[in-house]
Amino acid sequence: MGFPILSVIIFIPLIAGLVILFIGRKNEKLIRPIALFAASVVLVLTLVLWASYSITNAGYQFIEKITWLSELGISYHLGVDGIGIAMLLLTGLVVFTGVLVSWNIQDRAHEFFAYLMFLASSVLGVFSSLDLFLLFFFLELAVFPKYLMIVIWGSPKTRNYGGMKLTLYLFIGSVIALVGVLAIYFSAPMRTFDLLVLENAGFSTDVQRLWFPFIFLGFAILGGIFPFHSWAPDGHVAAPTAISMLLAGVEMKVGVFAALRVAITLLPEGAMYWSNWILVLATINVIYGAFIAMIQKDFKYVIGFSSVSHMGLVLIGFASLNSNGLLGAGMQMFSHGIMTALFFSIVGMVYDRTHTRDIVSLGGLVKKMPFATIGFIIGGLVSMGMPGLSGFVAEIPIYLGVWQVAPWVAIVSALSIVITAAYILLVVRKVFFGEMPVFENEITDITFMDKIAISVLSLFMIVIGLFPDLTLGPLIESSVKHILVLLGGA
Repeated sequence: MGFPILSVIIFIPLIAGLVILFIGRKNEKLIRPIALFAASVVLVLTLVLWASYSITNAGYQFIEKITWLSELGISYHLGVDGIGIAMLLLTGLVVFTGVLVSWNIQDRAHEFFAYLMFLASSVLGVFSSLDLFLLFFFLELAVFPKYLMIVIWGSPKTRNYGGMKLTLYLFIGSVIALVGVLAIYFSAPMRTFDLLVLENAGFSTDVQRLWFPFIFLGFAILGGIFPFHSWAPDGHVAAPTAISMLLAGVEMKVGVFAALRVAITLLPEGAMYWSNWILVLATINVIYGAFIAMIQKDFKYVIGFSSVSHMGLVLIGFASLNSNGLLGAGMQMFSHGIMTALFFSIVGMVYDRTHTRDIVSLGGLVKKMPFATIGFIIGGLVSMGMPGLSGFVAEIPIYLGVWQVAPWVAIVSALSIVITAAYILLVVRKVFFGEMPVFENEITDITFMDKIAISVLSLFMIVIGLFPDLTLGPLIESSVKHILVLLGGA
């Protein structure tokens, strides 16, 4: 088995969270350094995975397997392919920058950073799991810390509503997916939750067509699929900044990642049968989310609905079921995760200093927060799909892929590019330029920690956009080839 690097990555945040809870208020000075150290180690180890993954051999690597409940076919089984590594790296980046932008949290700081670490472990576990039972175990591990962080540290006006709505929607999605998973477990010729074994289980066409929508839709709810998307903007807006970054940047990717890993990979005939319906719902995601983002007056809601729109592109890429579409979807998962984490971090910085998210009440912040302004503009250009940035290299393959199977989807969804450019430019003009209104308190510049977070996130979007073939492209392409084999070379 070798060095259990995946287990180390998963359990370091969990251990750090327990240590933070244990030392609690007795040693408050140690809370933030411990959280930052754990996040830094996770980020470094995910970079090591990225550099160590063998593109030539492809497939699942860094395998760890220990029998757990052999009678039920449950094992502690970890492993990652190219897409899995990309998602681990995304998580490492968002958690690291989330700690940085939360540095000044004072209210029950030990609990805040402990719960943040628990969430990180949960997400890392989902992306690494090769056992369905283990995947659900890690998925549900996040429910309580996620809810508590929203209702305790979230926006006073919406935190109770947003926290409960998010929790209920995600719980319902998990239950729907679990029904489908149990159905294929009992339909398989062997009693196992092992994903690698189930890939070759040979489920009948009827089984695949019947249970695919349960698994895909259940997980896609976690990814914000229309019409079950409304938890996302409400939850993001209610959450504190770091949790908004995690929810939009990573947690939504957990849903679509599981939909790909479980539904499409295990039930490829079902995916082909239902793909047109997915395309319809995903296209609505893209257009509806963009239009609603454009009319929002709350700065954070703009980014919340923008996330719904961009996640629709990921689902379109999945539903194309071809090389270009799947490659673009994988790139978009990473690009959107970084971009939306950057957006929410800057929205939080603006709110902390102005105490308002009302776009009409803001203006001229470039004079006080030039670094944040540049960061938001970079994120906006990524969102608009400008060449030379990660958004461009992610969206182009998606449109090429869907054009091969449904040109109408490419034409209709391309309207979102214009709408996205419109609301991004409007927000930039109204929030960061023009005349600065009179605020109750003196507006200060962002902190050094905030600048590091913005720099790290911006750097990855630029580097991936300029050098996709030297960064994420080959990783994700290696996973796509495996999925295409399961789809019969579709």
